[in-house]
Amino acid sequence: MVDIIYRSGKITFEDISRKWINSELSGGKPFSLRTFHNHRRAIEELFDIDIICNKSAGNYYYIENDDSIKNNALRHWILDTFSVNYLLKDNNKLQDRILLENIPSGRVFLSSAIESMKENRICQIVYQNFVQDKATTLKVEPYCLKLFKKRWYLLALNIERKQLRIYSLDRIKDFIITEDRFEYPSSFHPQDYFSVHYGIIVNEAIKSEHIQIKAYGIKKDYIRSLPLHHSQEELLSEDTFSIFQYYIRPTHDFYQELLSHGDEIEVISPDWFRKKFSSIIEKMNKAYCYSEEDLS
Repeated sequence: MVDIIYRSGKITFEDISRKWINSELSGGKPFSLRTFHNHRRAIEELFDIDIICNKSAGNYYYIENDDSIKNNALRHWILDTFSVNYLLKDNNKLQDRILLENIPSGRVFLSSAIESMKENRICQIVYQNFVQDKATTLKVEPYCLKLFKKRWYLLALNIERKQLRIYSLDRIKDFIITEDRFEYPSSFHPQDYFSVHYGIIVNEAIKSEHIQIKAYGIKKDYIRSLPLHHSQEELLSEDTFSIFQYYIRPTHDFYQELLSHGDEIEVISPDWFRKKFSSIIEKMNKAYCYSEEDLS
């Protein structure tokens, strides 16, 4: 219902009912006005989205705070997820023609992480990263969740170390929500914490600075339409290339992202970053040469 009203801009209850009755989900049963108002109240409670009726302009319904949907990444993601889920259910015959990315890390402990954050409860997790021989048991205070490259990550305060750490949900073996509560710091803001980083690696030892890249051909259009980072600025646009600038801490995640674009981008500045980037490419080239020799 939110999706229909949001996309329509404004719509009457009769048009909403017509769309419902034409949907496979309706089962041929009409959409009553009472049910509609029940859904309105539920939507307001769940998503903080207000559906208002403009009686003076023909009883049109519209979303009063639609800017909050555009500007709130989490709310937008949730609504997109619900919309896709609805579309798939409403078009069963097309399910094998709509291909989605699998996010395995969200299946087991995502709901537990959200619940523990909601109630500010200390969690006991059994965790094993890719460099450990065995899992360890930790007590953490969950601060926030972040989705990055098909994996969910939990940013939490490691109580023993008294340090913020990132834990991938797909590497958690067990997740227990304890009865103990913690006080979430009012001065902590997840958006600010990750603002000068790309991805989930946070390294405060690396200095934040302006980094410029040149994107060639249609790659410039891809990067323009889907920025690599929120700080992205397009400094120069030509027919065959564009120069983009970022204010960022160049961690391992950012190197990987730039490398994934191959020869369609070039690092321009700063000079030390360009040299380091080149050295990584040289190492990759040597490794490729070695593998070719092994095969011959």
